[in-house]
Amino acid sequence: MSELEKNSAVQIIRTLRERGHRAYLVGGCVRDILLGREPADYDVSTDATPDQVMRIFPRTWAVGAQFGVVLVPVDDQISRSPDDQISGSDMPPALADNVATRAHAIEVATFRSDGLYTDGRHPNEVTFSKEAKEDVQRRDFTINGLLLDPAENEVLDYVGGQADLRNEIVRTIGSPEQRFGEDKLRMLRAVRFAARFGYEIDDETFAAIQRLAPQIHQVSKERVRDELTKMLTEGHAGRAFELLDQSALLHEVLPEIKKMKGVEQPPQFHPEGDVWTHTLMLLGQLQQGSPRTLGWGALLHDVGKPPTFRVAPDRIRFDGHVEVGEAMAEEICRRLRMSNDDTEQIVALVANHMRFADTFKMKPATLKRFLRLPRFEEHLEMHRIDCLASHGDLSIHSFLVQKLADTPPSEIRPQPLVTGHDLIEMGHKPGPRFREILAALEDLQLEGKLKTREEALEYLQREYQK
Repeated sequence: MSELEKNSAVQIIRTLRERGHRAYLVGGCVRDILLGREPADYDVSTDATPDQVMRIFPRTWAVGAQFGVVLVPVDDQISRSPDDQISGSDMPPALADNVATRAHAIEVATFRSDGLYTDGRHPNEVTFSKEAKEDVQRRDFTINGLLLDPAENEVLDYVGGQADLRNEIVRTIGSPEQRFGEDKLRMLRAVRFAARFGYEIDDETFAAIQRLAPQIHQVSKERVRDELTKMLTEGHAGRAFELLDQSALLHEVLPEIKKMKGVEQPPQFHPEGDVWTHTLMLLGQLQQGSPRTLGWGALLHDVGKPPTFRVAPDRIRFDGHVEVGEAMAEEICRRLRMSNDDTEQIVALVANHMRFADTFKMKPATLKRFLRLPRFEEHLEMHRIDCLASHGDLSIHSFLVQKLADTPPSEIRPQPLVTGHDLIEMGHKPGPRFREILAALEDLQLEGKLKTREEALEYLQREYQK
């Protein structure tokens, strides 16, 4: 998050206080500031009601006003007349949903206490409050329940969050059953925070997750997907999935991954151990900020091994595990409501991860086609971490990196020397044979045996003239 967002949040607090209200930075940004980390976003908590916030700032979006939440764009905090404001109700829903991304808005939330949560996500009713101490009691974890007065650089801690930061503990505020009952997704968030910061989960909190894990199915697939994606891309995916397993959540959200445990592998290729151990080690190699498709591809690359495991006379085998894995990966992506584009890339990562073993046997044309797979850099990175999680031999990776450096893009994806129009002019009709001819010509071009259009036309007339 840029300095602009930070300064905007501080300016919002200053403006609210000038109008007689109390206001503080709250939540994850305070936690990250105390840990010396760059906050992902800045949130403001205040005793001003949503109506008061919208009267104070020139442009606001009341995307959650019924829960006390108003968004204020970072570039527009100079007070104007109330007639200039734009409320959330004036915005198209799609724009309101994306305003935080589109306008870099600061979330301003009114102090409140919550009623019952019958939908497992939102309170049935909220009561606005004048007390910050009452507001933080409804939040999820103590390390996210801290307030910061930026003017005095003073931390307000009503929940013991500073002690838990020092002791590296993730603990719910108040009763774990109550906090998780309000929003079941908090169980996954507890795991993610523990993995991200290298913390332990408080015993009482962890025991509650184990008891309540089956209730995670009350959470929408999209929210589960997004939380798992964060685990895969925040740089501590191996630890996150260890905790998911220990907490009983893995069995609920990704039973296919749970089944990797205890599935042995041939030690000559996988000295590290079973499929689960290999997958955890591979996830441990994922860097912070990795593409989400790479994270999911890494998690699912061997998902087809458990159902294809067999012990042959010579060694353990997983015949057809790639093809089975492709189908399973696609089903998981669909189940988690992933986009078509993400699904296609994740399945491609699963489908192609074993092809690297044939690199040195590939003909030049085959190799160049391999190198021009969409987002090949993700395939190459997955091969690298796959090797590091097993035998450690990076010779193929090094060869391909050098090959990409030495080969101009125009040689990997050259302009065709002849086209389908040329074939039609020669009397060929579109169809399977038509495609075979074009592919054969491209092979010769990629291998450097045909370099000009004249050479290609001459070859075409000699070999394929009707």
